[in-house]
Amino acid sequence: MIPELRFPDFTNNDQWKADTVQNIVTTKSPPKKLQSSEYLDEGVFPIIDQSQSFYCGYTNDQQAIINEDLPLVIFGDHTCSLKMAREPFAQGADGIKILKSKAFIDPEYLYQYLTYNGVKQENYKRHYSKLKEKIVPYPEFESGEQQKIASCLSSLDELLAAHNDKLDALKDHKKGLLQNLFPQEGETVPKVRFPEFEGDGEWELKTFEELFSIGSGKDYKHLEEGEIPVYGSGGYMLSVNDYLYDGESVCIGRKGTIDNPIFLTGKFWTVDTLFYTHDFNECIPKFIFYVFLNINWLNHNEAGGVPSLSKKNLYKIETAVPPTKEEQQKIASCLSAVDELITAQKEKIEQLQQHKKGLMQGLFPKIES
Repeated sequence: MIPELRFPDFTNNDQWKADTVQNIVTTKSPPKKLQSSEYLDEGVFPIIDQSQSFYCGYTNDQQAIINEDLPLVIFGDHTCSLKMAREPFAQGADGIKILKSKAFIDPEYLYQYLTYNGVKQENYKRHYSKLKEKIVPYPEFESGEQQKIASCLSSLDELLAAHNDKLDALKDHKKGLLQNLFPQEGETVPKVRFPEFEGDGEWELKTFEELFSIGSGKDYKHLEEGEIPVYGSGGYMLSVNDYLYDGESVCIGRKGTIDNPIFLTGKFWTVDTLFYTHDFNECIPKFIFYVFLNINWLNHNEAGGVPSLSKKNLYKIETAVPPTKEEQQKIASCLSAVDELITAQKEKIEQLQQHKKGLMQGLFPKIES
């Protein structure tokens, strides 16, 4: 009952204690539960229910507000999600447990421990019956060690939130560029054009059949293990010892996931659920990739069950193309630079998540629960 990592101030303190969740919390009932018909799109107080984000609407009803004993731990009884409620809120129709930690347990500490060692979602709706049996180790409240651990991990959460906000901002920036660097429907020039191309005239409307050829994927099961990646409509699958195509290509799902374009370069193999493009005519593959990202592929779905596309109809799709490859390249390079920033930001977030996970493994004792 002693963690591997301990702040220097507490290295000589006693061993930790442990108890079940049901013995260290009380469940709190709201003044009243609001029904979905009472939810507002805007209001003073947020409403929390079992939805993945917890937030499902707003209310101005003072009689429904929980504003005492904050902060409180919110547990999604259906989703196993956890949230700290630090500001006044109201409860939605159903699906959450409001946990008030007892005086000897810091609520932020409890929240952090349960995010580290809570319960996983299974094929039934009521998960609190399992959570309440979970064993929670804890140091003495008066020593301040709980609060120190909670503060350390909460600061990482704040850093992660800031990095996620930056990632969202980059994605929004890319979305805006995709809208503005390409002509809108019925137009022949984009809203935003690089200065050196403003005098180059209108973009030309061309079909995909005029711009490139579409290849079909093939079965790979006769191949041996190797270093050539195999892709399906869901992405990377495995690696084999032969390739179907070598070069730059934009791939789109034939069946299954049809709205996730993939840009590939070098040697690769695709299965029959994924089309690949080749033999580009007066266009740059990376530019075509961003054209694909601007298309609502589900509008081209040809099946009532599993989403599907066909070569015949793909070839009929029209898109506007700049009159020069130089302008195509400039647009592709601009968007590629944003993609690189997005990838780097995702890697930072992954590193921080792994750092927090490692800290949790060290800051909490390993116990059977």
